[in-house]
Amino acid sequence: MIIQNFNELATTDKKKDCLEILEAGLEAANPENIIPKYVTSNEIKIGGKSINIEKYSNIYSVAFGKAGDSMTRALNAIVPIKSGIVVIPKGSKSRIKGKKFQIFNSRHPKPDQTSVKAAKEVMKFLQNKRSDELVIFLVSGGGSSLLAMPDNITLDDKIYVTNLLLKSGVTIQEFNCIRKHLSKIKGGRLVENMKCHGLSLVMSDVEGDDLSSIASGTTYMDDTTFADALDIIEKYKLKRKMPLEVLQILEKGKNEEIEIPKKIKIENFIIANNSDCLKAMQEKAQKIGYNVSTMQIFGDIKVAVIKILENISENQKTCLIFGGETTVRVLGKGMGGRNQELVLRILKNTQKLKKIVIASIGTDGIDGNSVFAGAITENTRINSVVMKEFLVNSDSGRFFQKQKGNIVTDFTHTNLMDIGVVLS
Repeated sequence: MIIQNFNELATTDKKKDCLEILEAGLEAANPENIIPKYVTSNEIKIGGKSINIEKYSNIYSVAFGKAGDSMTRALNAIVPIKSGIVVIPKGSKSRIKGKKFQIFNSRHPKPDQTSVKAAKEVMKFLQNKRSDELVIFLVSGGGSSLLAMPDNITLDDKIYVTNLLLKSGVTIQEFNCIRKHLSKIKGGRLVENMKCHGLSLVMSDVEGDDLSSIASGTTYMDDTTFADALDIIEKYKLKRKMPLEVLQILEKGKNEEIEIPKKIKIENFIIANNSDCLKAMQEKAQKIGYNVSTMQIFGDIKVAVIKILENISENQKTCLIFGGETTVRVLGKGMGGRNQELVLRILKNTQKLKKIVIASIGTDGIDGNSVFAGAITENTRINSVVMKEFLVNSDSGRFFQKQKGNIVTDFTHTNLMDIGVVLS
């Protein structure tokens, strides 16, 4: 079981069903169930293409993101990898061991010195590869902060900007647009001068599987500009809070019309996304006997909650499955994340409905600044003033601690956005 406190939470039949449906979604996100669909020992078949990997003298791997170690383990079980680098979040114990892999644990969502060290090692690793060799990049969400090389600004400035953006409610695309223009490796720069062959297998954690946004398009290219980055800063009224050096870099880039690569150097293939989780969840719910509907939600959490509420049925044995990723403006100093807040907001708005079960989790197993993946609850009667206080303080995690409704998975070694369920 990926959900570690499954039995403690499964206090009713409906809650048990709900947790089983979430578990199916998490299983579908496991790279060891994904990579074998596309990779054999002699070829990679994807997107109507067949890439013969036997013709290369050596095969290497470079993995960065929350699924870096599990993607590497899945690939290494099939393909004879000579050596590689794996960059995963601090606190996440690597699922692949062995001397041929260099493992880095750097910080997420804010970069640290290890993020910079890992980026330098990857650059050095790639420079030494010959034209008859192949590097397979394994890219997943979280890669932006795990691999960092600030461009003419200090790491402290980069951390400060990251922190500012995390709390402002920007979308992941907007966030990564700014990150790309403050980096020496993002937006395709990492592979720009590579002499060897390369290809990227990518697990998507962004809306529309936008390759230029996943891990800030490190092995892809950039379709945004310095002017776009400045526009985002204006849009969220962040100019006065931004370090002067950061604004100067962006203004210089805009005025001198310097641009990050607009051409793709290596092929990038999406191998999994949030829809794969929803499909597996739908199949599981139907098997249990529910009438199922699915939807995806993105953007502001309050708008997402309204959409979910519009789709909740009070008919018995109905299941609403949702996925995607919302944005939250952090208002207080509480503990929690967007999944726990989403469940709390739905709970607050369904007090008068018949009994339902509500749950939402991050497939990466870590929701916001908490150690929980998300939360599960029944719409039991609770004082709305109490719920409002927890929401105002961005403290949904502590609310569900009191309710004994936090879902625990620990690091799942994957990342395909968020998944949730409402059972009637």
